[in-house]
Amino acid sequence: MNANKKRVRILLRVSSDQQLESDGDLTVQRQLILDYVKNHSDWILDKKEYFEGSNSGYKNSVAEREILQEAYRDAQNQEYNILVVYKDDRIGRRMWEIGGYIMSLKSLGVDIYTVKDGCISPESNDIMGQMMLALRYGNAQKSSADTGMRVKDTAKKLVLEGKFMGGKAPYGYILEHSGEISKHGRALKHLVIYPEQAEVVKHIYELSLNKEYGSAKIANTLNTDDRYQTLAPTDVWKSGTITSILTNPIYAGYTSYNRRESLNGRHHSLNSEEWILSKKANADLIIIEETIWKEVQKKREQRCHKYTKSLENQKVTIIKRNDGMLSLIDILYCGYCGYKMVNGSKYNYWTIKDTGERRSSKRAIYKCQNAWQGVPHNKTKQFRADIIEAMVYEILAEYISKLQKNENIFQQMKESKQKEKQKKEQNLKVAQKELEKIRYGIHVMEEHIPEAITGEYPLKLKDLVYMIDKQREKEKKQRKIVQEKETDLKNTFVTTENLENIKSNIPTWREIFLYADIPTKRVLVNKLIEHIDITKEKIVIYFKNSFDDFLLSS
Repeated sequence: MNANKKRVRILLRVSSDQQLESDGDLTVQRQLILDYVKNHSDWILDKKEYFEGSNSGYKNSVAEREILQEAYRDAQNQEYNILVVYKDDRIGRRMWEIGGYIMSLKSLGVDIYTVKDGCISPESNDIMGQMMLALRYGNAQKSSADTGMRVKDTAKKLVLEGKFMGGKAPYGYILEHSGEISKHGRALKHLVIYPEQAEVVKHIYELSLNKEYGSAKIANTLNTDDRYQTLAPTDVWKSGTITSILTNPIYAGYTSYNRRESLNGRHHSLNSEEWILSKKANADLIIIEETIWKEVQKKREQRCHKYTKSLENQKVTIIKRNDGMLSLIDILYCGYCGYKMVNGSKYNYWTIKDTGERRSSKRAIYKCQNAWQGVPHNKTKQFRADIIEAMVYEILAEYISKLQKNENIFQQMKESKQKEKQKKEQNLKVAQKELEKIRYGIHVMEEHIPEAITGEYPLKLKDLVYMIDKQREKEKKQRKIVQEKETDLKNTFVTTENLENIKSNIPTWREIFLYADIPTKRVLVNKLIEHIDITKEKIVIYFKNSFDDFLLSS
């Protein structure tokens, strides 16, 4: 008799672990769904449930939500016929994506039902139903956007009143319970000055104001002092951390909002004119006097423009170079610390004797990004691009000439690639096994959710949800590692046809190196070289396809 029944799975989702309203509480949500399923005599409940905690259905895309992807994969395997959720917004709140997801499940034979609205999956030929589906999630998306605006408006209001909006405590402070309780029943915390770190903050402002040190130099100064180095928020002080401390008005007692915005997943700092600050300083939070804080901002801005404004005021003609990207930027590494070299510039100045005209120009350099962030670096940290590139091109020209003369090199290449392929296959298997292990662990924990809901499991539900979320983060990172290894493996094997193409193109490459522009040289350099380590004493080039051994023996 069960063969004629439709297999049903349920999806539970909460936007945060601490939702306590009746429509968000997980226990209530699950019971309402189970009661709804029992009312359908032709349905049979499957043992597997989908659970998603602390994952916004508005901010996160369908591709980023592993639970939806898992439900889709199971639908492809025809493991169930119906997916039941409490409300339509449990699926998500993105207008076009969620509608497309629902229709993709429909094409696999899976309908989505909600406790409140019944079946929300229109037929593939039901144009009006699909339009209503888009309208449904359009309203859900608008509702989330409106909620976001209300949250922002509330945040602005609270900041103006001098309230700290939560999150991690800035350096120099710690969070302590304030004795207040939120409307959701959570114990609220407030900032309290941490004296030992506050002394470091004062020293940083002193170096910036009185010695006019930049962020990188301050970081380097702190890193070379044993006392201050041990008080770094991470292993070492970096220029970005110093800049954050020097520009945060919290140290003058002012809470703030809207100091940066997120665009395409990246955060960008906003001008101080766009910041929202509390109307008055909180005396309990002041580490730096307001007049000193403002003077530091003024001097930092002046230093930022010293190369342009000061030169213009002195009637210096500035010649700005724009040679495009540096050709070795992808593969050049500091031979002292192992960090990647980044593009930079150095100013040169001169005076024309006949006219007395003063001029300035930029010279392209490669610089160690680790050293320029203020991390201790006693060796050479920058190199002139024109000198380094000329040396590398000369070595490459010799390298290509040897390739032309040696008939056995392509067989060596093939054998080397085969060994490399086997090694990468093994590494991929190890990474895949680790991913399977993580996923199995998540599956085991999810099976205990019903017991946690009823209180029959040793862990509380919120603790179990927290552990699951942590494992999902780990799974996401491991999945990325597996994908990278899969891509790397695909690009490893060199076929006979590839080898012949390389052989026939070698003479062309040598000519190109003599006459090509920088972007073309960059492409060819990346094809031949794995990476380059550079120090003041030597340049070590690691060629792809294990050709470094060939050069040494030739």
